[in-house]
Amino acid sequence: MNNHYVIDLSHEIESGMITHPGLPAPIVCDFLTREESASRYAEGTSFHIGKIDMVANTGTYIDSPFHRFEHGDDISQLPLALLVDLPCCVVRTGESGRRSITAAAFADVDVTGKAVLIHTGWDVLWGQEAYLANNPHLTEDAANFLVENGAILVGIDSVNIDSLTDNARPVHTILLGHRIPIVEHLCNLGAITGEVRFYAAPVAVKGMGTFPTRAYAIRQ
Repeated sequence: MNNHYVIDLSHEIESGMITHPGLPAPIVCDFLTREESASRYAEGTSFHIGKIDMVANTGTYIDSPFHRFEHGDDISQLPLALLVDLPCCVVRTGESGRRSITAAAFADVDVTGKAVLIHTGWDVLWGQEAYLANNPHLTEDAANFLVENGAILVGIDSVNIDSLTDNARPVHTILLGHRIPIVEHLCNLGAITGEVRFYAAPVAVKGMGTFPTRAYAIRQ
């Protein structure tokens, strides 16, 4: 497929990066170096095996209901039909300058049966201290609107879909309570134009409520 039609919407994960306040950075290192492996194989043959130590909420990641609810579906139980080849709409809120994104932002948008991606422009601060505070976020009424109008996945290019100052996390509670996966820390949503399909399938790890994903869109 021509790369012109594929839009990468994910941040790279690298050792030492901080993607959520209060959570540790990943450690990316060697488990087996090429030099160490050389003695195990034929002359001229070597392999590298890497190792990563990280919390599940690292980089661009997806939340399953288990992230919020003890008996909700975990990452391994999410149907692929909720994660890949999804019709998509992008809601652009960055120009308003508002941190709280209410239901009014979706009033003229057909979200039924779609992945709804909120483009706030916050991703330009990625890697900076400012990214981790005062984040653009949805409000409770916005989450209720998306549920009532049939959205099947919701993503945002911010550090959290909820306000970091609201410890009740109402948006997570509402969306995940209705089995609507959430993708946080998206990027490059400004590159989406026209009709696209959205993809964000994580590794199927049992007992995990969140996990990094390589999110991307394909132009039709």
